[in-house]
Amino acid sequence: MAYRNGSYIAFHAGGTSDPTASDIKYYNTMKMWSASKNTEFTLINSHEKTSAVRDSSAKETLRRSLVARLNNSKHMVLILTATTKNDTDWVPFEIAYAVDKCQMPIIAVYPDYEWILAPKELANYWPPALASRIANGTARVIHIPFKLPAVLDAIEQFGVSNTEYPKNGYGFYSRETHAVWGLIKP
Repeated sequence: MAYRNGSYIAFHAGGTSDPTASDIKYYNTMKMWSASKNTEFTLINSHEKTSAVRDSSAKETLRRSLVARLNNSKHMVLILTATTKNDTDWVPFEIAYAVDKCQMPIIAVYPDYEWILAPKELANYWPPALASRIANGTARVIHIPFKLPAVLDAIEQFGVSNTEYPKNGYGFYSRETHAVWGLIKP
């Protein structure tokens, strides 16, 4: 059994390798936070635990690499933007494998929001693979804004060994917690 301490980051690449034209920019922001000496954020990046795979790699080779990365992860950080639900290739596969096979919680991060207090209102961001697992009760999801304090807290708290929370697909932090982070007025 693999040692599951990594964060698996999933995002919609939009069919491009241009880092400014897809959601990869949010993944790169997380790597920047981790590299900064001015933050206490440390990302154990599951994508760096296996050999790199290029987009031109055979689909089965890429699938095997993603499975190895997911098997080494304690949770999935799923970056959700308005285009994520349009991904019909890898994001649905990653969600299905993470929930169905690895039984890991999902940290759903929303770059378009300053705070999240009503996750059900964000259902239009969810790819069908996530929406169906939330509906059938198999996905454990915490919904957070893409802000450093929220991401840091969620990454530290939620993993395969913490089965207490989130209990279902509609987890979120309280208004008071958002206020402590400075994201919302008390």
